[in-house]
Amino acid sequence: MCAHVLVAEDDEKQAELIRRSLLAEGHTATVVHDGAAALDAARRLRPDLLVLDLMLPVLDGFDVCRRLRRPDGELAVPVVMLTARSGEDDLLLGLDLGADDYLTKPYSPRELMARIRTVLRRGGGARGDDPAVRAAGISVDPVRHEVRCDGLPVECTPAEFQILLAMAAEPERVFTRHQLLQSTRGFDRSSTERAIDVHIMNLRRKIEADSRHPVRLLTVFGVGYKLSGGRM
Repeated sequence: MCAHVLVAEDDEKQAELIRRSLLAEGHTATVVHDGAAALDAARRLRPDLLVLDLMLPVLDGFDVCRRLRRPDGELAVPVVMLTARSGEDDLLLGLDLGADDYLTKPYSPRELMARIRTVLRRGGGARGDDPAVRAAGISVDPVRHEVRCDGLPVECTPAEFQILLAMAAEPERVFTRHQLLQSTRGFDRSSTERAIDVHIMNLRRKIEADSRHPVRLLTVFGVGYKLSGGRM
């Protein structure tokens, strides 16, 4: 059971821990650090589940959930709320706004993953028989660890696979080298930000018709890279 999970958590270390735990479970993950970004990403990406911290900057988690659940409502995405508050009023408000589950900090990653599995089973939101993420003619399957480009298999190193998985989950998003480096953590501990350029160069040889004139894996000068072409 593979799902694409949006994680809205302003504590970067905590967000990274959740992201790694999701990857280990076979899911894909997109991480944002404020409520406005969470709302935007939920609208654009239509995730299977939202892990939502309540104490977010710009818009707090209550506001994000309220906007997602309003009557003219945009999304029925399942929501697991995270909070350092343990008061009953906060719990009841979160559930009244439409949260599917509520976890109080501190919590163990194993407990969070168990709650996520339960919510996904309840809502049937996981991507079941087809876990692949697709964009720009590329299919990245995190369960089978397979990449296909225009239907043909592509052999990738673990680091290349994680870079493509992150970029395919958010086509047209510009990733910095540091962000792409974070996507390889736990798979390629020897990588540096300069090594990302080498990974990108090798990926272009594998997925571009002409690696010197890429049309999929583009450089955004002064910023980083993006996968262009949109979702399939």
